[in-house]
Amino acid sequence: MKPPDSEPQDRRREDGAQWAAQQMGMDRVDLQPVCGDASFRRYFRFDAGDRSVILMDAPRYRETSERFLDAGDRLRRAGLKTPDIYHFDLDLGYGLLEDFGDVLFREILSPNTVDRLFPRLFDILETTAKFASTDGLPEYNEERLQIELDLFPDWYLAHYKHRPMKGAEIGAWQNLCGLLIESARNQPQVFVHRDFHSCNLLDTGHGTGIIDFQDALHGPISYDLISLIWDRYIAWPRERLEAWMAEMHRRYDLDCSLEDWIRQCDWMGLQRNIKIAGIFARLRYRDGKYGYLQMIPLFYRYLLDVLPRYPEFRGFLSLLEDEACAP
Repeated sequence: MKPPDSEPQDRRREDGAQWAAQQMGMDRVDLQPVCGDASFRRYFRFDAGDRSVILMDAPRYRETSERFLDAGDRLRRAGLKTPDIYHFDLDLGYGLLEDFGDVLFREILSPNTVDRLFPRLFDILETTAKFASTDGLPEYNEERLQIELDLFPDWYLAHYKHRPMKGAEIGAWQNLCGLLIESARNQPQVFVHRDFHSCNLLDTGHGTGIIDFQDALHGPISYDLISLIWDRYIAWPRERLEAWMAEMHRRYDLDCSLEDWIRQCDWMGLQRNIKIAGIFARLRYRDGKYGYLQMIPLFYRYLLDVLPRYPEFRGFLSLLEDEACAP
């Protein structure tokens, strides 16, 4: 379905308000914007009697919501807390969801609270890995992993830094990609949220609510852990990262040694953080979302911390250490 070029966003907001009022049996609703995400989805809040409701605006020509509904159902059946769905019209691209409130873990997570809060999140990771169904879930396969990695040379290096790879750098890049993909695919494969971090987790007052799970895949067990601990707002010390890796090694009851598991986590972190640098550059140059560029330096520092620990990646490290590549 192609977007009607003349359809402004405020028209979708008006139509969404009318649709929401009809579904809730109300004369009208007063929509208040809620902070969105990096996608084309938008969210609004309105009062409906004694409760607050979220209107999701996910235009069919930009977003497909079937995966959102499917992933949320899988997590709920595993005993986890995702928003209740009151109404959803896939063709119109509108949904009415339970409102989890505004207490994001981003706002309450700090060095002083992490020891109290992270065990709750580790419980979720353990439950997801052990009990969330992966039957029919799309695979986080070699092709998808490579497409994500390619965001870095295509958008970060070429568009943002105007510094394409050359000569031996291309071979170093191909070596890096091959090793990271092999490591990811050799891990136990489980339900992967793919964006399990402090902006998509809420303290609802009645448990931890999970949102933004529509990109879920059947993939490497380390992925959601590294999404959480290599945070976009707090850079945790290495000793803490390794302690949390050890905690999840025990919880997951993995067959591999702790040393192998730490390497798998580090390498999965490299894949994700390389991808993030590319995505944030693409959000700026393709989608006109400027605020994400300022987040790149933190993820770049994560790469520069992990890469020297593995001699296999010396060539790619040399590329990142080039001043022309630095954010």
